Amino acid sequence: MTTHNVYARFAEGLSSEWHKSTVGSAFLRTDASGLLLGNEGASQHAYTNAQVDDYRGLPRSRFPWRPPLRLSLRARFSHDSGQLNGTAGFGFWNDPLRMTGLHRVALPQALWFFYAGPDAAMPLTLDQPAWGWKASVIDTRTSRFLLRAPLIALAAPLTRMPDLYRSLWPSVQRAAGIADRTVPAAMTDWHVYTIDWQLERVRFYLDGALLTEASHVPADPLGLVIWLDNQFLQFTPWGKFKWGLVEKREVQWLEIDWLAVETADA
Repeated sequence: MTTHNVYARFAEGLSSEWHKSTVGSAFLRTDASGLLLGNEGASQHAYTNAQVDDYRGLPRSRFPWRPPLRLSLRARFSHDSGQLNGTAGFGFWNDPLRMTGLHRVALPQALWFFYAGPDAAMPLTLDQPAWGWKASVIDTRTSRFLLRAPLIALAAPLTRMPDLYRSLWPSVQRAAGIADRTVPAAMTDWHVYTIDWQLERVRFYLDGALLTEASHVPADPLGLVIWLDNQFLQFTPWGKFKWGLVEKREVQWLEIDWLAVETADA
């Protein structure tokens, strides 16, 4: 269990517990106004990413965070949903493809505020758009998902038919611990985003008001990540998979005013 708290305003830079990285035309700055991650423009032929995390170089078993805890931060973006390209966000995940090191891949676990631009297509829930600014949870490293995985793979072609998709997908969604909810607020405005991660549920708050909650939550250690990049993913239940890069013709950024991670009672 996590036994320490983190409070960061970034005016004096990043403390030693943070790892920062920039790829391509990305930039990452700290000053009196906070933490700024962004890019000066991006090409479809080169990956661009600005990222801060606290798990680089660690095995997943030593990722820093487990419930119960609460993450809160105040943030804004340069562009609103639909105008921002690529992906961006903040929260906790298990880095399943190990983007920060050469380790084994894993089934994904995450609870975060996640943005995917209009080039993306990830219809993981029936009642929410396939892209946009969302509060999201996924927990595929559970027995309920692993036991059903072979059946899910066999049934995937059937989900190409709309009626069968609407009938079959809710059970897959529950097994994979998937939940998401569009954030009903302008991304360009300052907002306080909160993730209250407890042992048996997670609640997401926007400016102190409950946005959504889920009872399927990861229990394994996760790492904290903040990022903005130029990639997109198209991943559908019926087997479509496409990954690519998006061109950005103007500066886009994510600004964090302050951040706090606090242990909390279960």
